[in-house]
Amino acid sequence: MITPGSTIGILGGGQLGRMLTLAGRSLGYRFHIFEPGGPSPAGMVADHEVNAPYSDEAALKAFAEGVDIITLEFENIPADVIDFISAIKPVMPGKQALHICQHRQREKDFLKASGFPCVLFEYADSPESLKMAIENVGFPCVIKTAAFGYDGKGQIKLNKPDEAENCNYLWNFLERPPRVVVEKWIHHIGEFSVVCARKADGSKITFPVSENIHVHHILHASIVPARITESTAQAGEKLARDIADKLDVVGLIAVELFLNEDGSLIVNEMAPRPHNSGHYTIDGCITSQFEQHVRAVTDLPFGSTDLKHATVMINLLGDVWQGGEPDWSGLLSDPNVKLHLYDKGDARPGRKMGHFCVIGDDVDSTLEAAEAHFKKLSEN
Repeated sequence: MITPGSTIGILGGGQLGRMLTLAGRSLGYRFHIFEPGGPSPAGMVADHEVNAPYSDEAALKAFAEGVDIITLEFENIPADVIDFISAIKPVMPGKQALHICQHRQREKDFLKASGFPCVLFEYADSPESLKMAIENVGFPCVIKTAAFGYDGKGQIKLNKPDEAENCNYLWNFLERPPRVVVEKWIHHIGEFSVVCARKADGSKITFPVSENIHVHHILHASIVPARITESTAQAGEKLARDIADKLDVVGLIAVELFLNEDGSLIVNEMAPRPHNSGHYTIDGCITSQFEQHVRAVTDLPFGSTDLKHATVMINLLGDVWQGGEPDWSGLLSDPNVKLHLYDKGDARPGRKMGHFCVIGDDVDSTLEAAEAHFKKLSEN
């Protein structure tokens, strides 16, 4: 057990690291942040921040030697960095989960080989092979760069054959990546996710399934409890637990799911870290995903994941600031609203700047209130 009073190192200085640090504070832990560019949102609330490129082995060594364990807030970290620092201090989650989840080809191969439900897919490593992959998968389909994609980045949806006639153009539009995954587009009836916490001894606990609404490929809202049957919720939670075991995760893993028209679930993507769709847990659950991650990597007992009340989380992108500073006083005049801002500076369109949660007695009225608040903020 890594006892309270110890120091946890976090790779990455974004909002997830910030909320992880704030949650761990109440348990008595200290935090050091490693972030190439700073000062960062996480570094602003940490005990110490190191700003150096991941290629700086001296900085990495000093960082690792100054903490008791190391975790991360995003998975796109070079594998050789994990090898280097894990020889100095334990890194959680381990290399296997990171290696698989940070690359869409490895992720799809893992799901297929492990027997988890996933979409039909093909690979391509050139404009010529892209054309063949598209023909094999059919329409509609989506092309995704194999590495470093999130929030819809590095993706192209194709609806009909004439959109795939110029594969050279498509390849150049994606900046000539080493490899892409071509996936069958799923006509799903909903998108959902489950966050699962797992400790080194294999014990696990899941948070309630969230129902997710995306706008322009970026998460807009998470709704809990999800408006699905109990059997579907149980199936989603089981998938998350089984994937956590198969990847030997220590910490959190978020599993994104599509609900098919026939009622079956399909795994879309995985992330071995706290997740945007789990932000509702801060205000909606007895234990937040961030506190649970700290408990898991330090081997403290899990906290309860019970939902206290219906909760809707709304992302706040930089677009909301385009007319000037949003009316926070108006938003917070509703006593059932909890606001979380990330102190990220420049509010660029599409950039996640914060979120708010609305709590209530039932999901439909809570969602209605949340969307009304968002609409009012956006109109100011």
